[in-house]
Formats: sequence, C-alpha cells, structure tokens
Amino acid sequence: MVVLALFGWAAPAHAGTTTGFRFVDITAPDGVVLKANVIEPTSPGRHPAIVFPSSWGLNDLEYLAQANALAQGGYTVVSYTPRGWWASGGEVDTAGPKDIADVSRVLDWTVANTTADASRLGMAGVSYGAGISLIASGHDSRIRAVAALSGWSDLVSSLYGGDTRRLQSSALLVGAAALLADTSDEFDRVIGDFYANRNIDGVKSFARARSAGTYLSAINASHPAILMANGYGDSIFPPNQLTDFFTGLTGPKRLEFAPGDHAIPELTGLAGLDNHVWTSVRRWMDRYLQGAANGIDTEPPVVLRSLTGGAAESYPSWAAVNTTTTRYGLGEVSWLTGTGSLGGAPSTGWSRRTWFTVDTVAAGGVILLSNGLQALTGIPPTAWIPAVDRNAAGVWQADDASSTIRIRGAATVHARFTPTERSGTLVAYLYDVDWAGTGRLITQAPGSWLNGTANAVRTLDIKLPATSWDVPAGHHLALVIDGHDGFYLDENGTLGSVLFTGQSWLDLPVR
Repeated sequence: MVVLALFGWAAPAHAGTTTGFRFVDITAPDGVVLKANVIEPTSPGRHPAIVFPSSWGLNDLEYLAQANALAQGGYTVVSYTPRGWWASGGEVDTAGPKDIADVSRVLDWTVANTTADASRLGMAGVSYGAGISLIASGHDSRIRAVAALSGWSDLVSSLYGGDTRRLQSSALLVGAAALLADTSDEFDRVIGDFYANRNIDGVKSFARARSAGTYLSAINASHPAILMANGYGDSIFPPNQLTDFFTGLTGPKRLEFAPGDHAIPELTGLAGLDNHVWTSVRRWMDRYLQGAANGIDTEPPVVLRSLTGGAAESYPSWAAVNTTTTRYGLGEVSWLTGTGSLGGAPSTGWSRRTWFTVDTVAAGGVILLSNGLQALTGIPPTAWIPAVDRNAAGVWQADDASSTIRIRGAATVHARFTPTERSGTLVAYLYDVDWAGTGRLITQAPGSWLNGTANAVRTLDIKLPATSWDVPAGHHLALVIDGHDGFYLDENGTLGSVLFTGQSWLDLPVR
C-alpha cells in the first residue's frame, strides 16, 4: 500500500497549492520520539486539520496520496507512525493508554507548529489507525470528527468472537509485529496466553481496555461526528461489533459496509484512485470540519453495498435494514442422503450424529485473499454442497426460492445438540446454492463451548456476520455445520462428535 501511495495523487477539483511534505519528529510525554510527516495549504490563516495514525505494520507514508489531496482542499494533515513501529521509538502499545496519550501529544504539536485551527481537529485512519482514532475521541474532546476505516470497536470479539480464538487473523498481526515492530513484555505475554488458551480473563481485560466500546459514554459526551466504513468479509474485525457500537452512538454518525476483507474497500484510495470510501471521508470532514453544506448530514446514515451487486442502499438506522426475520427450522436428516430439510417450523423427534475428526470442503477461505478477491471479482468462496462429507458435517437445504430472498443484516443459527466432549466448536456456513449444487458462501462464523458437561444436551446460538445478499429465484439456501476451519483455533478433540437434535433453526433477516 505504501508503494502504491507514492504514485499519483487524488487531486480535488480547484486544488490549491501546498507546502509539500516535511518530515518531523514529535516527542511523546514519556520521551518516545514519533516519526511523522506534515503537509499544509499555502493559503493564509488557520486551517482545519486531520491527524492520521498509520495502520498496523505500516508507517506514516501510508496516507501520502490522501494527505496531499486533503491539503489541496484546505486541510493541514499530520500523519504519524505509532510507537514501536518502524522508526518511531518505544514499544507497541496496541492502542493502549500510551498510544492514546500520544494522540493528544500529536494534537498539541499540530496546533503549536502548524496552521491548524484548534477548534477544527479531526482524526482518521485505516485498521490500527481507525481503532486508535475511535478510542482517542473518547479521551480528547478536541477531536470533532473521526473517519474509522476497517477498524474495530470491540477487540474482545475480534479475538474471541463466539468464544472461539481467531487463528489466521492473529497470526497475521503477530507476524507483522515480529518483523516490523518492537513489542513490549506485556504484548508478548498476552499473545503467549492467547495461543496457549490460558489466562483468558487477563487477555480479555487487555483487549477491553483497547476497545472503543468501553469508552462509549465518554465518546457520546464529547459528541464527535463519527464515520465508520468496513467490509462485510473483514476477517480481522468482523462487522457485527460495529453495528452494535454505531447503534449506541448519540452524535452525528454514518456506517458504510461494502464487499471485501480487511482494508480492501478503501485500498485503491490509498493509491490516489477514485474510491467511494475516501469520497465519503472527504465529504464527512468537509461537513464537520469545514462546515460545508454538502448534505451528508441529512442523508440516511447506514449505507450498504450488496455482495451480489446493484445500487448502494441507504437506511435511517441499522434496525431498519431488514423488515422481518424468517425462521427456517432444521428438519430430519435423511439416512440415505445425509441431508436434512431447511424451512418451516422447527421439528422434533429426530437426531443426527456428526464426527469432527476431519474438515470438510465447507470453508471460509484464506484471510485477506478470498474475501479480497470477492470484492474485485464478485466471486465468493464456493463449495460443491454434494461433496460436503455428511459424516463430518450437518447439512440442511431449503427448497428452491420462488422469488428473490433479500438478506439484510445478521442471521443467527440456534443449534441444539449433545456433545461427547466437555469443550468443542461448531462452525456454521450459510450458502446460496445453484441448480448444479455449487454453493456461494454468504457468511460464516464459529461458536464454542468451554468446560461444559459431556453427553448433556445443550444449545448454542451462532450469530453470523452481517451481510447484504440477494438469493435469486431458482437458487436455494443451504446451512452446513462442521467442526473445523482454517480461520479458527477450534476446541474439538480428535474423537469428538455431536448429536444434533430437533428444535434447531436458522433465523434469517430479510426485506
């Protein structure tokens, strides 16, 4: 991304002249030196200012294209590399208290050393920069506008969503830190505990202190204008946490979802190309830092770009994206085909044993790659449903749809089963299946139980990531539940199995 950003600028219409980039050192309260760059308009007077913390694994060169475009549009822009990364001093704080204190110091420096107007300060960033910006808005009331792209609001759910540890996403983040950062003893200890599956409360406490949701009341008290934009398939920070956080915000707010994995929807904008996410960022800052009457504050604040194409849809709230919830009961599994019915009222009097000794062809794909390619090609991860091993998975299929099924929001799988082990994991996949049996993955998520009672009936509710997907007439839905996926560190033993039983269902939000 940094290399791409060095070529080509997203120059706005009627662009003004700038000072060009200058590289500076900003000293944090504890003496740590942060590396940064600054670009400003040459027009007289004070200017609105935007501060960009760089993403995890990147440095302050990340935003060159957007910083140049914003400076040409009248903004002072400061981009900096958070502590512990690249040439900045100190150790990685993972959006902790030291990082948040650094934000206030960078704002102090910006007001004192540039033409920034202290009453018109904004924060923006991608990924790590997004999370830092959101949290900081609850600690420094000078921040009047935030644009958080591919960020998080609940780091606990990012690490342990569905009580299941994330493998691929954590490995990617830890690997980047090992190569490009100086990590602290605290960070190393927390990561060690995470992979060893010990001190879970301690790891969650570390994560909770680094979650914007923890500071929701303080953020609402400061009343900044907050824009959040993410991909439906974000495999590092899945979208449901943002819908909950968005609903709890009381100030000006906007939430946009689009196809893609982590940092994919906004990627081309970092290269200086036209990009719908960065267009929204610019309009948001223009409205809330420059006072432009561009109408973004009167538009419906929830914007969905469907995974199956079509025009963007806007809604007045997250609750309004669906009009009803359709319950699809899981029916008896045929001994001949190994497939159960999906639809109608949940039934009783049936059971089906599934062993979790092997994985199946149902899979979420590869982090960044699979959902990233979906954003570019429109092709999601697929599985030929007849090839799913019925001994290693439960499979339920609905009748062909007589008309389009417009899925909007987060579906939930309610599974009732008897496990042979005290701990275990289910992974639920929802597919759009064509006449040939090819299933296109709509959404998927895990759910685990820990230290329960073996051979006792239990239920598990798995909330699938929010999505916007149209199942066409002639296709049908399929639900697959197995025990393994490369995305996750599951809790299943080598000989474990579960006995699925009646009173299980899929709740599907539709319009």
